[in-house]
Amino acid sequence: MALFGGSKVLAGLDIGSSSIKIVQLKETGKGYRLLNMGIRPLPQEVIVDGAIMDAGVISDTLRDMLREMKIKVKDVAVSVSGHSVIIKKIRVQEMTEEELERNIQFEAEQYVPFDAADVNMDFIILGTTDGKMEVLLVVVKKDVINELTTVVSDAGLNPVVVDVDAFALQNMYETNYVMNPEDVVALVNVGASTTNINIIRDGVSIFTRDISVGGNQFTEAIQKQLQVSYDEAEQLKKGSPVGEKGPEEVQPILGVISENLGQEIQRSLDFFNSSNPDIQISRVSLCGGGAKVPSVIRAVEQRLGIQVEMVNPLEAIAYNRKKFDTSLIEDVAPMLGVGVGLAIRKAHDR
Repeated sequence: MALFGGSKVLAGLDIGSSSIKIVQLKETGKGYRLLNMGIRPLPQEVIVDGAIMDAGVISDTLRDMLREMKIKVKDVAVSVSGHSVIIKKIRVQEMTEEELERNIQFEAEQYVPFDAADVNMDFIILGTTDGKMEVLLVVVKKDVINELTTVVSDAGLNPVVVDVDAFALQNMYETNYVMNPEDVVALVNVGASTTNINIIRDGVSIFTRDISVGGNQFTEAIQKQLQVSYDEAEQLKKGSPVGEKGPEEVQPILGVISENLGQEIQRSLDFFNSSNPDIQISRVSLCGGGAKVPSVIRAVEQRLGIQVEMVNPLEAIAYNRKKFDTSLIEDVAPMLGVGVGLAIRKAHDR
């Protein structure tokens, strides 16, 4: 799904609320190989609720990363998520793709709470039954796209594809894991401030939702309850002791927030089940930095009573072990889901 595109090989650029991830892959005869990868944290409050508060910090950080990683590729794929994105399955009268292209604004009017002039739209035709077409409609506010592409251009890059986090994750998952046509997988990416949910069946996204819960909630709870700084809370969350404080004080706090996250994921899946009672979710696949907290998998599994697995976005992607430290790759891989999905993209893909 590209809201607009160019051509040739792209680097995947995932600008999240707590860090920037860049992933560069090379297609080989046997799949993909990791050429380059970098993660750089962003200060708090640079991105709030998906909105860029300090574009200069992001552009500067990006320029530093490009220099440090010696990245020559200028064309990048970026992505958006959150309240400014609407993904909806609609049914329309059967018509050609060209006709739908012309009529999509009219068809989408009743589903989109924004003015048509303020949004970019795209669609995928899913299939036709009884003279009606099922269409996956994607709508993103133009100001969000402009904000993102401006900050990327300011760093000297050329944003040729704008994707949606949920679809980038699906791209990543299908590249790394084999799915049977009857499998229904709930892909859950726990980011710093947003958790993306994408339910896929037979290569098609059948439900997406972004929920405003993520890894930051763990850090904030530790900070508040243990009276430490945000950076110290981050360290404690990752299992490193800070002064006298260690894992025994942190575990109960992580447990409570994991429960909250599990509850939010359960609510979304219950909503899906209520409108699709005949579809059974076979497994939940977790990725994202927030999913690395050990109590998250347990909490989600207990809540849902179905198999929960941790996804490795580099599972099927080869890399040079002399260039990349294996333990570093294992540590950062869960955070690379969106970046890997974007790096697989070619411009003009649908």
